[in-house]
Amino acid sequence: MPSHAKLLPWKDASHTSISLRPKALLAAFLSIACVLSLGGDVPAIAAISAAAAKDKKPKQDPALKGLPITELTVDEAILHALNRLAYGPRPGDVERVRQMGLAKWIDQQLAPNSIDDSAVNARLENLPTLSMSSARLIEEYPQPKQAAVQAAKRADAAANSSQQVANNGGPAGSKDKDMQNAAVTAPPAPPSSSAAVGQSAPRNSPEVNVADKASVPASMKTKPSPTNPEVAGNLSTPGAGKRNVLSGPDPNAVPRVIADDSKKPQRVIEELAMAKVTRAIYSERQLQHVMDDFWFNHFNVFAAKGEDRWYLTSYERDVIQPHTLGKFKDLVTATAESPAMLFYLDNFLSADPNAAQRQAALRAMRQNRGRFNRRSAPQGTQNQQPKKNARGLNENYGRELMELHTLGVEGGYTQKDVTELARCFTGWTIDKPRLNPEFKFDEKLHDPDQKIVLHKKIHAGGMKDGEQAIELLAKNPSTAKFISTKLARRFVSDNPAAPLVARMAKTFESSDGDIRAVMHTMIYSPEFWSRDAYRAKIKTPLELVVSAVRALGTDVDTAMPLVQWVGRIGEPLYQCQPPTGYADNAEAWVNTGALLNRLNFSLTLAGNKVRGARANVGSLLGVDATEPKVALQRALQIFLGGQASTTTLETLQKQLDSPQVLQAKLNDPVKKVDLGVVTGLVLGAPEFQRR
Repeated sequence: MPSHAKLLPWKDASHTSISLRPKALLAAFLSIACVLSLGGDVPAIAAISAAAAKDKKPKQDPALKGLPITELTVDEAILHALNRLAYGPRPGDVERVRQMGLAKWIDQQLAPNSIDDSAVNARLENLPTLSMSSARLIEEYPQPKQAAVQAAKRADAAANSSQQVANNGGPAGSKDKDMQNAAVTAPPAPPSSSAAVGQSAPRNSPEVNVADKASVPASMKTKPSPTNPEVAGNLSTPGAGKRNVLSGPDPNAVPRVIADDSKKPQRVIEELAMAKVTRAIYSERQLQHVMDDFWFNHFNVFAAKGEDRWYLTSYERDVIQPHTLGKFKDLVTATAESPAMLFYLDNFLSADPNAAQRQAALRAMRQNRGRFNRRSAPQGTQNQQPKKNARGLNENYGRELMELHTLGVEGGYTQKDVTELARCFTGWTIDKPRLNPEFKFDEKLHDPDQKIVLHKKIHAGGMKDGEQAIELLAKNPSTAKFISTKLARRFVSDNPAAPLVARMAKTFESSDGDIRAVMHTMIYSPEFWSRDAYRAKIKTPLELVVSAVRALGTDVDTAMPLVQWVGRIGEPLYQCQPPTGYADNAEAWVNTGALLNRLNFSLTLAGNKVRGARANVGSLLGVDATEPKVALQRALQIFLGGQASTTTLETLQKQLDSPQVLQAKLNDPVKKVDLGVVTGLVLGAPEFQRR
């Protein structure tokens, strides 16, 4: 992070000037306090009274029975669980969990299918794309040019039909009808080359295509990413530089980018993003959706890459969600076979470089069969060379499968292992990618020879080569450590303790990669409930937006403005270009511009100025609107559990005399407190930015 001397509170992340109105001044002022509080690797924000915390060490409360909690109070432990295993507490959640017992709540969350979630499902009924297949999405939400072509074909067919009737004085013949029907229903032609389907390299790999490096298109050259400076230049994808429809310049001022009844393909991703936010806010299966977000980020797919905009709905619904707490090997297999992943990492194009020559030889053999003189090959078959644009081996998926999905960067593999692994997955492709995309294994494109991966021979034959490779990687100790470390980093701290990771990895290996068992080991560990882990994680933009909505008990009619706010703060949903996914550490999210946007969001939400979202702040605080100090103390108690650093407390108290807080002129005898501003300032405080 840049030095504090370079942080300019009157500039946002892109150095665009901000109008210094009173509310903007408040936001800028508090953003500096946030930067100073969050700039270092601080394990936790201290309570108002450290002495009071020391005095709270009675025997364990019944609400915490069965959990190794010794350093946190009951309320702290429940808040900790709701902030780590859920998207934050709603009004009344702490008391509800206290009554049922924290361990019981956790065990329910680890078994999400046991929880009734019909209420959130009802809220999603107005998003029709969520239940559609990829084939139907392609048909109903085509690209504008494609839609125009289809409409022109239908119009031509109708005109031809009318002309035929006029010429013949009656209905067209059955053969003509068949031809007309074919013209009307003809699907768009499938891609004829890799360029047609938007092939691109996901990262700066030293070898993109072993068969023909010179064939790499110019569109694969890297460009900076506007949404994630840390990974700028890692991936260049067709359309990546276009305006992001999920994060407009002002989520409040602009209407929906895409209308509800729009049939543009952008609407598919918008509904997917709205569903994600809606589930995070309202679902009772909170851990399920936190894990959905974790695994989608782990197996990231970029929505703006070609056909993936139609594949992504099925990818999250049918691949990620059913496996979030299952066996890791099954999750890897499901992603490997998904058209979304096959397309994103170009594995659907990967083929044995000798496949074309082998097929030519087979055709020659068939032509020779039955001929009287077998010694001479038919004319034109001798010395037949592969076609100039013949498909070759693509290592993108093999590399990311090892580096990002299983073993990790330090997993002990070599470049030779990457090449051998890529050979295992030749022939794993997509059937009818622009009509009815489904996984297909094409034996003709598969490399039939023996492979050596991590010193192990793989020669099961056909599709089983890839399946054997996945099993080999899933059982590798490096995978157990890598996945356990990522889970511990997401749920415990940016730098999880080695003993915790070791216990989780041991469970991973002994349970054959049972994700639920690994999570149980982590949650029921002392490290998870330590004082150092309490408020040790910075909320991502998604977590901040959703947790603020939940904390206020906000009623959300439409989630699109919230989706846009998530993007504006820095995490456009489904728009992460590189396969690394979004970073999960403080450095990725802490900078002046981002914190200013976070505080502006908090003030806007609490002031009921987010379209389609309404909260009753006055009823929630339940205080006299003429006493600013009382209102502040009540807001601190409700939203921060009464805990705030001295710096935060002093910063907030200095704002109580501001005209933005006191809705009156200086000479008015009676001053009314704007409870929305007070609440927004508390939600923008450093402590609320942590979970």
